[in-house]
Amino acid sequence: MAPFVVLLVVTLAVRLAGALGVRPARSWLVALRGGVAAMFVLTGVSHFVGMRAELIEMVPAGLPAPGLLVTVSGVLELLGAAGVLWRRTAPLAAGCLAVLLLALFPANVHAALAGLSDAPEDALLPRTLMQLVFLAATIAIPLDHLRRHRAATA
Repeated sequence: MAPFVVLLVVTLAVRLAGALGVRPARSWLVALRGGVAAMFVLTGVSHFVGMRAELIEMVPAGLPAPGLLVTVSGVLELLGAAGVLWRRTAPLAAGCLAVLLLALFPANVHAALAGLSDAPEDALLPRTLMQLVFLAATIAIPLDHLRRHRAATA
């Protein structure tokens, strides 16, 4: 639930800053990029601090080197977070984060079905719905880029 809250709060805070006159933050896309970046910083850091053991436990049994997979996915999340903050790399970084979310989804299903947490938000349906929100947020960034590119060349 914390990643969802961070995505929402940071997106709204950046947008509010834009409404209060911070020129670069006037766009909803910039606000969304800020929220996505903050969310992936939170989740990326958790691969190394605080939740590492739980994340390793989420890796399905058939996959090799769970600790390495958690490390690699954490590094990719942090790189993606940095990438969405820079306008030139934001569409590619967000697209890559969307692919990463899809690749990591089986671990979320495994965790939900194995009952690794008693928290209601960690059940399969809430977990899936949150993943869909995260996926929509990451996909919105390259889609907006494509829309703007098409409008500029039309």
